[in-house]
Amino acid sequence: MTHLKISTAAMLAIASFTLFAPTAQAAVHYNCANPTGCKLVKTIATRSTLTETKYPVVMAHGLGGWTTLFGILDYYNGIPEALMEGGTNVFTTKTSSFTDGEVRGEQLLQQVETIRALTGKDKVNLFGHSHGGSDIRYVAAVAPEHVASVTAVSAPAQGAAMADWILKTAEKDSLAEGLPKGEYNKGTQGAVAFFNFIGKFMDVGSGIKIKDLQQQDALASIYSLSTDYMTKVFNVKYPAAMPTKYCGQPPANNVVDGVAYYSFSGVGTFYNPLDPIDYVFSLTALPYGNDPNDGLVSACSSRVGHVIRDDYPMNHLDSVNQLLGLVAWGRVEPLTIYRNQVGRLKNQGL
Repeated sequence: MTHLKISTAAMLAIASFTLFAPTAQAAVHYNCANPTGCKLVKTIATRSTLTETKYPVVMAHGLGGWTTLFGILDYYNGIPEALMEGGTNVFTTKTSSFTDGEVRGEQLLQQVETIRALTGKDKVNLFGHSHGGSDIRYVAAVAPEHVASVTAVSAPAQGAAMADWILKTAEKDSLAEGLPKGEYNKGTQGAVAFFNFIGKFMDVGSGIKIKDLQQQDALASIYSLSTDYMTKVFNVKYPAAMPTKYCGQPPANNVVDGVAYYSFSGVGTFYNPLDPIDYVFSLTALPYGNDPNDGLVSACSSRVGHVIRDDYPMNHLDSVNQLLGLVAWGRVEPLTIYRNQVGRLKNQGL
């Protein structure tokens, strides 16, 4: 694999000219998990220029996510290739799989700076799935001059009832064992340690060297996805393009500080009997009661900026074409949703 490493301004200029000059013949997909640069995943001949955006598309994963796992499975399954066929240059990024949104956002910001340096472009188009929706909103808020657009995909912009349930259950069990409020029992501590290990595994699988493994804090990640944190902390700091109340609609003007904000999501949990994750989501949807949701995020919580749709027939992982593309038969095509959105960005000169 080609490995681009930032060293001098001259090298960056050469890389920008030779690898990222505008072309209607080929598009690239880079894995930017490594903090010092990006590795080429694939180059593909373009079939059209329908999604040939002015600025590169940068994709951020959700909770527990990865980029290209051991060189085999893309987190955004098949989506980079679908966009590349239309002329899009795609960069997938890796933040800590488990930690709070602001830490992840700062990590993403550093990778955006790397991508800007490598491409010679002053802005990027950000896509963030699930917890990645917080990451991209953070970057757009603190560095709007470097962001052309934000597209939040099935992101809990106002928190997730499942995160609330996990925190309440862990606290209740710990208090029942006589532990002081704010301290957790061995079961919760063990679960946190397990998921922190999974986070490091995803680092390695994404191509990060052992010496560069990212910090992991599973408990902080769940807290930062809670309703209290998102509504009383995160959205107070970063309110751009947000509704003023739960289940309200975002402002009509979706452009804030020069950044165009979009979102889309689905509802429903069980769409494909061959997908084992659908069975899991049928259980994780229970804390939401009658609030329409995709198994982890409610439709009302997903709304940011211009809402493309919040009722696609797809569950939480269907929105990134997982597991292995086992989505609703004959009802929704995630690849088409992404093509349409990137085409929309292209038509707006982004």
